[in-house]
Amino acid sequence: MSDGSLKRVGAIAKKEIVEFTRDWRTIIAIIVIPLLMFPLLFIMFPVLLESEAAELDALELSIIIQTDALPENLGENISFNGIDFSVELLPNLSSLSVPGNDLERVRNSSTDAVLRLQTNEDVWSYAILHLSTSERSNEARNRILNVLSDWEDSEVRERIEQGGMDVNSTLDPLRWDGEISDADVATSGEQSGMILSLFIPLVLAIWTYSSAIQPSIDMTAGERERGTLEALLCLPCTRMELLLGKWLAVATITGVGVLLQICGLLFAIGYLASSSFIGVPQLSMISIGLIVLSIMLFAIMVVAFELALAMRSHSVKEAGSILAPALMLILFPALFTQVINLDGIEGFWFAIPVVNILLALRELLMNRVITEHVLIWAVSSVIYASLAAYYASRQFNREDIVTSLS
Repeated sequence: MSDGSLKRVGAIAKKEIVEFTRDWRTIIAIIVIPLLMFPLLFIMFPVLLESEAAELDALELSIIIQTDALPENLGENISFNGIDFSVELLPNLSSLSVPGNDLERVRNSSTDAVLRLQTNEDVWSYAILHLSTSERSNEARNRILNVLSDWEDSEVRERIEQGGMDVNSTLDPLRWDGEISDADVATSGEQSGMILSLFIPLVLAIWTYSSAIQPSIDMTAGERERGTLEALLCLPCTRMELLLGKWLAVATITGVGVLLQICGLLFAIGYLASSSFIGVPQLSMISIGLIVLSIMLFAIMVVAFELALAMRSHSVKEAGSILAPALMLILFPALFTQVINLDGIEGFWFAIPVVNILLALRELLMNRVITEHVLIWAVSSVIYASLAAYYASRQFNREDIVTSLS
């Protein structure tokens, strides 16, 4: 490609970028949202969960205990767990789990739960009536189960001691020698890489596709609706230069969004690493370089594919109705690859469109550089990107599609 051709491609790309980013809402969409998405997800979400858990722990609950004999230590343990209770006689039922007359008492929240406890010589039977759609009722059930579990442990220990046996050797005949964490030969960086590999490829793939939708539509179907595409065709440039200019503009906008998203991700990971929630993955320079290459190849294919589909559309509305559902072509493979076992995986998986890049990202985030797999996904991705670019060029060379709105 000559210097003049490169200048024309650059001028077209610059023109498209300036026009697309002129609206402040676009700046928010391509800069602010990707930059804040991961920090909000990784930082605010755990904070909200902790706040919700603290709120549930602070609840003062009330339950009804229906029993024929309530052990004194069990009642004390229930009170220590923030539960007020009243004791009633156990009704005559065929099964403790049958709600009977207590159905409405639980459903109308007059009590958070009903614990039924019955003794038969040395064996205790119990049932907990609760409303699963109520947070208070669920919290009451969970606290009751914890109290019953602790009480059962104490009862077992007491009965073992009464039988003249050693409690520890009887209940714990098989023990781990040393610290369990010391026996894991995987480093903290490798463990972090495995955790991140389960969702980062999914998010990056979806964001790369979705962030390219709007600029692809605006620079093709949008141009046709505004009547400016014909003016572009009158410029002293070839259709291929026009395609490359628009592709470069969309790829730049998408790349900025993905790059900012990665920056937000690294910030969030750094925050989580400082809080000992998750560490920073240990990646070699080769792995980092291959990650960048895989994302670039994926972006080339996605942007070319979206430009081609948008160019075939007669209006912005039609382009949106086509490109938005096409996200399923990314989403389904992305979800599917999350459950594929990478140990001993067959090579053909790395030749399937979309799946190949997602699996490559998973392996590379775990710092696994397998030459055979790298060659397969790299070559196949180049082929798919080339086919997408060729398909897009065909659309830009079709006179009836470029100039006609009907």
